[in-house]
Amino acid sequence: MPVTKIAISLDRSLVQQVDRMVQAGEFPSRSRAIQEALLDRLRRASRDRLARECAKLNPAQEIELAEEGIALERDQWPQY
Repeated sequence: MPVTKIAISLDRSLVQQVDRMVQAGEFPSRSRAIQEALLDRLRRASRDRLARECAKLNPAQEIELAEEGIALERDQWPQY
């Protein structure tokens, strides 16, 4: 995967925590530790967005729409 080098500023205590994790072998480098943390956060943000959108749904209305669709398609179902 192609990478792009960037410069960021971090709190000194955060850098020390990352360095301890790298020294302990949890990550091969600072870059990898930060990259994985960012990926994890982006994945969680995506799931959170999906949950927020799902919370907007009205379950009764969704059932009504699903049943309406089934009723419209019923005549197209094969006979068994």
